[in-house]
Amino acid sequence: MAWQVYILRCADGTLYTGATNDLERRLGRHRAGQGSRYTRSRLPVRLVFRQGVRNRSAALRREATIKRLSRAEKLRLIRSQPGPQVNRVAAAPRVAAGPGATRAPARR
Repeated sequence: MAWQVYILRCADGTLYTGATNDLERRLGRHRAGQGSRYTRSRLPVRLVFRQGVRNRSAALRREATIKRLSRAEKLRLIRSQPGPQVNRVAAAPRVAAGPGATRAPARR
């Protein structure tokens, strides 16, 4: 099975990062309150990001990298995920980048 790194958004708005080789089974465990102590008390949870990786070692390294990111960086990562949306966290409105266009200031 392919390894994946994932981020869940908990009911209290916090983000949980994990790695698994069976995402559907792992999500079922989280939603049943058996996935981790952290998510158990913050149900329900929603999948907001997932990324496939080559193997377990790569998954654990990527998980550790994501866990070191600030909340703002994690939200940017979630918004930047290509492809169909996976219950993403709401993105800030985007400003058109063209001649004379200005960008909205970064939120802190």
